[in-house]
Amino acid sequence: MQLLDDLMLFTPPPPASTPPAPRAALVTLVGAGPGDPELLTVKAANALRRASLVLYDHLVSPAVLALMAEGADRVYVGKESSNHSLSQKTIIELMLRYARAGRPLLRLKGGDGYIFGRGGEEAEALAEAGVPFEVIPGLSAAQGAAANVGIPLTHRDHAATLVFATGHGREGGDPELDWAALARPRQTLVIYMGVGTLARSCARLVAHGLPADTPAAIVERATLPGERCLTGTLASLPELARAEQVKPPALVIIGQVVSLQPLLARASARHPAP
Repeated sequence: MQLLDDLMLFTPPPPASTPPAPRAALVTLVGAGPGDPELLTVKAANALRRASLVLYDHLVSPAVLALMAEGADRVYVGKESSNHSLSQKTIIELMLRYARAGRPLLRLKGGDGYIFGRGGEEAEALAEAGVPFEVIPGLSAAQGAAANVGIPLTHRDHAATLVFATGHGREGGDPELDWAALARPRQTLVIYMGVGTLARSCARLVAHGLPADTPAAIVERATLPGERCLTGTLASLPELARAEQVKPPALVIIGQVVSLQPLLARASARHPAP
């Protein structure tokens, strides 16, 4: 027993354990809405005012960024058509690097990050890396555009179904879409990022059975200064948009609900009669 006690007495202590790696900081994925800062949710506005580090996209308006606290760090990671300042992979790596270094960050996206904003890809990467995150939704571009210009997205007399689609493929080409499903009657179709493919999209919808005289609209810079809405039909809208030199950001709305736009816009308090 004494020998055992002596061995225990002189046995060197086990090496000190390696301290656990610090827990990654919180990432907050925030939808900034379509541009007008008054359309931010209260939760999003509060998060933006508290943030010390913000990674923001091209479609986030200067008026929204003005709500950031003085001295907060801002990092532009914007994406424009055919002009990406950073790849999506690099943006995700940057988010992970900041979070793992212990810096809480706010990832700010136009509209709602989970609606054609690649927010799902970023949330997936954070989850797989074990980085804590929360999501604050934003008013989608479709909702902001439709409400501002006088187009109800659904209406019992005109549209029982609402579909969102992208006009922009993963590698910048045409998207792979179920055109037959998109051409169904009594349906409102909203196409995000559809300026460059507008003519081909309209032609495909007609080819799959949607009448060429179906009302259609394109809304440029929705809720922002310089907002404008052009209305026509599937047959006429592409040429109208080309003649008027419509540029992104713009949203395409197709369906019978667009026929209500002249009446509702004229009666709206946002568009008083001259």
